[in-house]
Amino acid sequence: MADSEAIATALAEQQRRVQKACEQACRAPQSVRILAVSKTKPASAVRAAYQAGQRDFGENYVQEGVDKIAELADLSDIVWHFIGPLQSNKTKLVADNFAWMQSLDRLKIARRLNDQRSDDQAPLQVLVQVNIDNEASKAGIAIDDIADFAAQLAQLPRLQLRGLMAIPAADASNAQQQQSFSALANAFKQLQTHYPQVDTLSLGMSNDLEPAIEHGSTMVRIGTSIFGKRQA
Repeated sequence: MADSEAIATALAEQQRRVQKACEQACRAPQSVRILAVSKTKPASAVRAAYQAGQRDFGENYVQEGVDKIAELADLSDIVWHFIGPLQSNKTKLVADNFAWMQSLDRLKIARRLNDQRSDDQAPLQVLVQVNIDNEASKAGIAIDDIADFAAQLAQLPRLQLRGLMAIPAADASNAQQQQSFSALANAFKQLQTHYPQVDTLSLGMSNDLEPAIEHGSTMVRIGTSIFGKRQA
């Protein structure tokens, strides 16, 4: 069972941290949402965070996420985001169960999600994953390919493009980080000029949420700092 008090305390601390970062960036605190990343954690931990006021939750593994969604079906206003790599044979599970898909970077996957999303569901909200540091080991499209990819997504009626997501290089210098974050922020602003519904820049985690917020992030993904160390 999850330690509900510890999770509530940790969540409140991260909320204060986000608020302080927003103040330093001269932004309204409500302009940045926390996505609580609950991978490897039990449904009881998600319920504890929910009871402490958290509503957006991110899952990296399809089946684990689907199992938690089923177990927590009584929490009607919880919002589930899929944030991990997605194989073709798992797209229907995401299309059926999640409200958001944050790691979209292949047209084949986008088409499958569109075709498998039922007509009685709201469109799947999607973010395009961008490989902002051009790391060979990471998923994501190049910044220069965003416009073309977005145009193709616009042809898929059961998907709604909401913005961009990125996982920055872990070992980047401050100068490299600033350059990457600035480039992504500019790409996000450019995307907004063509798609008025675009409002979400998912950038920043526990170790870099302050510079991410400084560069316009509207959603920070926090896991360990809320739920504690992950299971192996």
